Amino acid sequence: MDTIRLGYADTLVHEASAAAVARVLEAHDLEVEYVPCEPAALPGLIEEGAIDLLATAWLPATDLRLLASGRMQPLGLLYRPSFVWCVAGGEVATIEGLATASGFDRRILVEAGTPLAALSERALDACGLRRQGYAVEAVTAAAALAWAEEAVPARIVPLSQPHALMHAQLLRPLLDPGGVLGGEQEARLLLRADLRGTLDADLIDELDELTLGNKVVSALAHAMRSGGMSAEEAAEAWQRGRLSPRA
Repeated sequence: MDTIRLGYADTLVHEASAAAVARVLEAHDLEVEYVPCEPAALPGLIEEGAIDLLATAWLPATDLRLLASGRMQPLGLLYRPSFVWCVAGGEVATIEGLATASGFDRRILVEAGTPLAALSERALDACGLRRQGYAVEAVTAAAALAWAEEAVPARIVPLSQPHALMHAQLLRPLLDPGGVLGGEQEARLLLRADLRGTLDADLIDELDELTLGNKVVSALAHAMRSGGMSAEEAAEAWQRGRLSPRA
């Protein structure tokens, strides 16, 4: 085949990952047709056969539904995403520690309808935070991002990582020893099962071995959000050594 339809959920992190994967595909003389879409539309597009390769699915929890049709097979391990609560200041180290910490805003803004929203509600009860007056407020994606970007020391900021703000180092993730936010996952490619035998074995091996890591993906997303780069420009800069993750 000459063209790969490369799908991704329409977020900076997934777009950045897709652009990095596209560099590998193009090196094997394949033309890349990007298929960005809302996360809710992904199962339907997979069922229709409209996506050949997806970058990326967060497994085994967040995106497990994308494997339900049996049309896609996991491949590789690009980075290790997780959901976190972050703070910009203070000495508290863990989510549980917020129950006895003073000076924090009791409102916790999070994008409505997301896995992070549901997990944040669970954390309130699991860590005894609701009894201390903490409450999750479900807001728009724009409002949640604006809340996070201000990096106010008294705020608790729910995020998924990798994230552009992680590269900026404005926020510090709180430890989650109890795994109330779901723990670490694996960001994997999903390849159409019926295509695997038609692609060059060297390409399959290279995709299977491709590793970005959380810090690289955060750097790519930051370059797109704050550096004015397109996803393709950011991926090229990283590949050529002009874009480095934070230490």
